Amino acid sequence: MSDCAQLASAYPLSPEQIAAFRRDGHVRLPGVASPAEMVAWRPELLAAVEQFAPETVPLAERDTYGRAFLQRMNLWTRHARAREFVFAERFARLAAELMGVPGVRLYHDQALFKEPGGGYTPWHQDQHYWPLDTANTVTLWMPLVDVTPEMGPMHFASGSHHVGWLGDLPISDESEARLEQFVRERGYPLVAGEAMSAGDATFHYGWTLHGAPGNSTDRLREVMTIIYFADGTRVGPTNNPNRIDDLERWLPGLRTGDLAASELNPLLYPADHA
Repeated sequence: MSDCAQLASAYPLSPEQIAAFRRDGHVRLPGVASPAEMVAWRPELLAAVEQFAPETVPLAERDTYGRAFLQRMNLWTRHARAREFVFAERFARLAAELMGVPGVRLYHDQALFKEPGGGYTPWHQDQHYWPLDTANTVTLWMPLVDVTPEMGPMHFASGSHHVGWLGDLPISDESEARLEQFVRERGYPLVAGEAMSAGDATFHYGWTLHGAPGNSTDRLREVMTIIYFADGTRVGPTNNPNRIDDLERWLPGLRTGDLAASELNPLLYPADHA
């Protein structure tokens, strides 16, 4: 495999793409990683996922959250090549430029694999889970394989990020029902999940309402995500159980009001070469 410096080259963003992201709360960018890069990196990321214990609960016996996807977090701490992918300057620079901030830190990475026959992902806000005192958070969502609409790509409610916190609604049947009603009442434009090639990416703000249909195919939907937040952010309130858990897992040793800069939150752009 060639050196990962290939993922340090810049991906040129247009002013229109930046404006669309800030207006809509999400944007799709084609070819963030090239086909050749994805051929090289996919086996490395799959190898990192395989270091986790396999899922043993049958799909039919899981709850809505468990049927939505298999998730494996912080691959970068377990696998050297996964670390190089997650730390890629190209991706972090895109996050910083889209949000309009000088630097970004890592919150955590996450492999999200939707199994054949896997269930829908209910409407939700990612930042329900994150004790971060900023609206400048963003998730990169990149398929490792070509994804069709039948495999469960994400859909978005455009402009919904401007509202911010919508209550204590973790991913669940309740979040699907209540947020579906909210989206309908507010009349947000809906952007359906589209076919994506391996290496395409979407970016969405932490407050953007989104979800995904189930995977009705016989193929695994392999997706890698990376969550970034603006450098200089402080730890926010731990006002629900999920934020308490996230504080312990992804911001270890920190408390509300501290700078969000634990050993698990390296500065990824500008690169911290120290």
